[in-house]
Amino acid sequence: MLVFWLGVVAWYVWQRQGNIYWLTLGDTDDNMRLMQVRALLAGQGWYDLRQYRLDPALGGFDIHWSRIVDLPIAGLILLLKPFLGTAQAEKWACGLAPLLPLAVTMTGLCLTARRLVAPQAWLLALIILMGCTSTMLMYAPLRIDHHGWQLACLALTVAGLADRERARGGATVGLSSALSLSIGLELLPYCAMAGAIIALRWVWDRGDARRMQVYGLSLAGGTALGFALFASNANQALRCDALTPVWLSVMVAAGALLFALSLVNAGNRWIRLALAAVAGGAIVAGFVLLFPQCLGRPEGVSDELARTWLNNVREARPIYKHAFKTGFPIAALPVIGILGALVATWRARRSEAAVAWAAIALFTAFAAAMLLWQIRAGPAAQMLSVPGATALAWIVVPWFLRRSSMLLRVFGSALAFLIVSGLFAGLVLPWLPAEKGKAKAGTDRVGKANAACARVTSLRPLNAIPKAVMFTHVDMGPRLIVVTHHDGIAGPYHRNGAAILDVHHAFTGPASGFRPIAARHKAQYLLICPDMSETTVYRSRSQNGFFGQLYRGRVPNWLESVPLPEKSPFKLWRIRYDLPDVPVSAPKAPPRR
Repeated sequence: MLVFWLGVVAWYVWQRQGNIYWLTLGDTDDNMRLMQVRALLAGQGWYDLRQYRLDPALGGFDIHWSRIVDLPIAGLILLLKPFLGTAQAEKWACGLAPLLPLAVTMTGLCLTARRLVAPQAWLLALIILMGCTSTMLMYAPLRIDHHGWQLACLALTVAGLADRERARGGATVGLSSALSLSIGLELLPYCAMAGAIIALRWVWDRGDARRMQVYGLSLAGGTALGFALFASNANQALRCDALTPVWLSVMVAAGALLFALSLVNAGNRWIRLALAAVAGGAIVAGFVLLFPQCLGRPEGVSDELARTWLNNVREARPIYKHAFKTGFPIAALPVIGILGALVATWRARRSEAAVAWAAIALFTAFAAAMLLWQIRAGPAAQMLSVPGATALAWIVVPWFLRRSSMLLRVFGSALAFLIVSGLFAGLVLPWLPAEKGKAKAGTDRVGKANAACARVTSLRPLNAIPKAVMFTHVDMGPRLIVVTHHDGIAGPYHRNGAAILDVHHAFTGPASGFRPIAARHKAQYLLICPDMSETTVYRSRSQNGFFGQLYRGRVPNWLESVPLPEKSPFKLWRIRYDLPDVPVSAPKAPPRR
């Protein structure tokens, strides 16, 4: 497995070396993660996760993450800095850091395949994992946000569920769940499902009490330790979007109740089921009574912020609201994984492995159902499908290889593997219908603008201007502060709803309303990327708003143009607060010939 992982590392680094050189952090969260690491290495407090270069006039941005994921990136920077210098050390740390959780993920899946399929099936599981495009993107160089580590925790959870050593399996599930929750709550539903599966195994088999006992202790102790070591100052409050006292209380209570249940000598399954139901009901009732503020969205955002910004995040939409060409390759393998886990459960019905396979089938089905809530569940759903797909391939492909016909042995086995591994989805993708006409042209234009405005070569010329606060788009803020010395106003982080709404109000409202908002944040310049995806929201909501007028060339007199390189995708103005508002007329059309 280690040799396989090193091969993947070498291929990824070779393929993405250009991106590493240019520090092409394509996601806002990856950019913000690097800024958090920089702040830590510059001496910012361990429990202080505020980003002071976003909205500095109003005290910075409250980021709800933890320091866990910062540690390997910071460690690589410190290790490489004496040899490469700070800038190159940052680039290579960001390139290599995502590949570390990939090794953990591979370990978890290999253990699962060895324990449930066959000792030699681990290699097949890794090959199928390579076809999980949504999952593997989370481990690509420069994808330094926390998703790869959370998927690694999920892979270890599955390995724990498949472990015949009950105490070790319970500890694995409990500790991996605790680590995942200490990183973030994105996989909270999966952690809850894993706990429910362990409880159901005890209901079915009294002999699984040891697994549940160790799981309860590991979950409660692990989350308590994670909170003590990594919860930021802001996460000491009763918030619902991170491991705060709210979820710490829930996890400690759940762990304690499961531990108590494991000590009950109940020989009847129905009695054990009733006791488990009472424990679950107690946890739910306590949560409702003690933390009613968390019964809605965990982000706790206002209706206006949800309507204006959060509900428009593409990855937060269900899979059926995306184009078929987008959803099909994500959903294909989870369906195969469920079928494979069910077939494996049936084949193992007379052995102890049947319970483990039933747990994995239930877990995989749950992950696939999560796609109906948000398409961002795709990486987890694909990864959890690997054990079931491996089991199916281990059954089907050898059947073809044993046929007497050469045609069936060669082409049949190859075709069967392509189907049961889900790799066929990538082959049929070019044949699926795509966007046409104006929609495709608009998408291409937006995609080009997103890429151009994120380039280092586009942003670096801004450093010729003395350090200032620049009023720009929400999604532009994190990239701006990574590449330049300028400060921004906002980033896509829900705890800072006032700043996000101010940016949207400034761009969609009348031109006369922009300067009071900009003055409140002490912005000195206005920076726009005209065709960036976020700007299409401004124009669709208010064609005659401030941004719509700028887009059509109607620039107010109090914006003083700042020259940029000829091919720059940006437009930059200095905001003049000393000039009165003068109505702007539409630009004159060029004379006809």
